Amino acid sequence: MHALQLLSYVFGGAFFANSVPHVVSGMTGRPFQSPFATPPGEGLSSSTVNVLWGFANIIAGYLLVCRVGDFRLRNAGDVIALAIGALLIALFSARHFGRFHGGNRSEQP
Repeated sequence: MHALQLLSYVFGGAFFANSVPHVVSGMTGRPFQSPFATPPGEGLSSSTVNVLWGFANIIAGYLLVCRVGDFRLRNAGDVIALAIGALLIALFSARHFGRFHGGNRSEQP
């Protein structure tokens, strides 16, 4: 069962980290990519949609981290699992959204 809890923390970390760009973009009034845009993940969604999507990610992260198992900040395994999820979604987002916002300049000719 502990392996499933760690997997839940990995996904919880990913949801928590994914909430950040959506909430920040929405709160500053800027449109940003979301799954609800056309095309999904590439087109821009309104700032309101991004705030709502960001908070949905926070709720999902909370449910996966705080309601599954017994997550402890002093348990290195629990924290590392959460950090791995956050790191993986952050790296994916940097690569994916860098195409739209100039973040992958080293790959352009």
